[in-house]
Amino acid sequence: MVLGLPSTASLARFCQKLNRLKTLKEPTTETLPQRHLTTLQLTLLGVGGMVGMGIYLLAGTMAKEMAGPALLVSFGVAAMASLLATLCYAEFAVRVPCAGIFYLFTYVSMGELWAFLIGWNVLFQCLIGGAAVARVCSTYLDAIFSHRIRSFTVTHVGIWQVPFLAQYPDFLAAGIAVLASLFITCGARVSSWLNYVFSAINLVIILFIIILGFVLARPHNWSAEEGGFVPFGFPGIMAGAATCFYAFEGFGIIAASSKEAQTPKRAVPMAITISVGVVAGAYILVCTVVTLMVPWHSLDPDSAFADAFHQRGYSWAGYFVAAGSICAMTIVLLRILHFLPQTTYAMATDGLFFQVFAHMQPRTQVPMVGLLVFGVLMAFLALLLDLQALVRFLSIGALLAYTFVATSIIILRFRKAPPSSSQDSGSPEGTEQASVPEPGQLRAALRPYLRFLGGCRPGAAVTWALGVLVASAITLDFVLVFQDTALDLPPWGYTLLLLLSSVTFLLSLLVLGAHQQQRRQDTFQVPMVPLTPALSILLNINLMLQMSYLTWLSFSIWLLMGLVVYFGYGIWHSKENQQEQPGVMATRYMVVPSSSLEVTVQAVQPPSQAPAQEPDHRELPASP
Repeated sequence: MVLGLPSTASLARFCQKLNRLKTLKEPTTETLPQRHLTTLQLTLLGVGGMVGMGIYLLAGTMAKEMAGPALLVSFGVAAMASLLATLCYAEFAVRVPCAGIFYLFTYVSMGELWAFLIGWNVLFQCLIGGAAVARVCSTYLDAIFSHRIRSFTVTHVGIWQVPFLAQYPDFLAAGIAVLASLFITCGARVSSWLNYVFSAINLVIILFIIILGFVLARPHNWSAEEGGFVPFGFPGIMAGAATCFYAFEGFGIIAASSKEAQTPKRAVPMAITISVGVVAGAYILVCTVVTLMVPWHSLDPDSAFADAFHQRGYSWAGYFVAAGSICAMTIVLLRILHFLPQTTYAMATDGLFFQVFAHMQPRTQVPMVGLLVFGVLMAFLALLLDLQALVRFLSIGALLAYTFVATSIIILRFRKAPPSSSQDSGSPEGTEQASVPEPGQLRAALRPYLRFLGGCRPGAAVTWALGVLVASAITLDFVLVFQDTALDLPPWGYTLLLLLSSVTFLLSLLVLGAHQQQRRQDTFQVPMVPLTPALSILLNINLMLQMSYLTWLSFSIWLLMGLVVYFGYGIWHSKENQQEQPGVMATRYMVVPSSSLEVTVQAVQPPSQAPAQEPDHRELPASP
């Protein structure tokens, strides 16, 4: 061995640390929560959680800066990508009905490093999303007062001309973020009746916009004289779709409520699918009317709907819409602030994040430190960053998370399921297993035709095929997105690269499909695996590549900061790492007691040793 270079064994141990997994144990009947939510109730929760973000936060910016009237096509593409992602998400929601599902299930399926990055990514989404919502509330509140707040600030502070920064500091948005954080830290919770009332107000406002908007519609605003229906071309449509993907993020509230569903196997995926379809239809209708009411290039990107009614002389309608939008965005902001400490709490209790964020305030049972730290940081972002910049940051994190979700679905589907704790201990061991082919093995009917895969151990060929699938999807999307800009190739070279990446993608898909999958009758499973998650991966990567290089640069800096935190702190303080120390065995502990989900890790010491004590894990508020 060369002096100073690590040995192969040490490198292998280091890689094992990065890919340490958790294993799930099914909840017992006694600890299951009361199941009373119907499919209709879950659907209404999903619609209430999604409607609002795309209308008040994204529509104006996308119409003026990215897609024009073709914004409605962008929402259709984003809805298709979201539907593929929701099918994968629904399987996780049914199997892991608890908060922090992205982080936890990535830890279960892909490993510790990837789970940390997903948790770090969720923090990024919450911070940016909360700051953007606070700015929207500030903008619509300012519109009610005829923009006097903005005029006062510009007069006394001035206007900045710096990329990503707002033209002026928005002190009102920062104050809204701080007040909302203080409201949550006091132990206040958004009650269900308040959620229903605000959601009902939001739906009334949307119906009002659609009805009056069609009355005031002018088809001339889509004519060539006003720039046409697709002023930014097909790239503008796809860039808009990449940005508005975040508009469908709110269906996570269905996952958080799945433990209370009467029939989660059927109700959760159906509620998620129906709510995405309903919300997509609402978004398309409101985007249609707002671009028909006034020319798309005359819209105020920060308060598009109130501004459109003001331009048409219906100021009273503008005030009505502004008031309704403030109600909708306030409830969204409170949901984000409820959800923000959940991932930090889960990461901190697992040892991957600083332990101070695992501290619960005894009286209010609220992670006070996490809320205050991230609330102040959110207020700082709302004070300085431009709304358009915040909007562009939102979807890249969501798309990355759902790409990991789709990849995890493939991994878990071809991995052998752990033995169920509820299995009859009196039955002979291995009797049932012998009759069922092991997941990851080549299908018996295909072995004579695929002899070169028959010698691989179960799961090895699947691992390689999945890696090739993701790599070929990245290559294929890169060719499709940058064919006219970054790729300086002759036509035959472009065609050859496109053909090779497409064939590689299809071949890896066929290799995955040739292997035995894990089948479960007791829970919902994504249909047509690996095709459905593979299409989700392909479309998500395509939308991520539509983002600007500045967005990628900023997001990469955030990920690098996360890697510094993980390798400087998380990898050494991880509970999994502690249980690998001599004399310590893996222990079983609760992540969310109310969901009755026990997370265990593989024992590395003899079972005769005493288990280590674990701190209590208290219930956290449901995610939005």
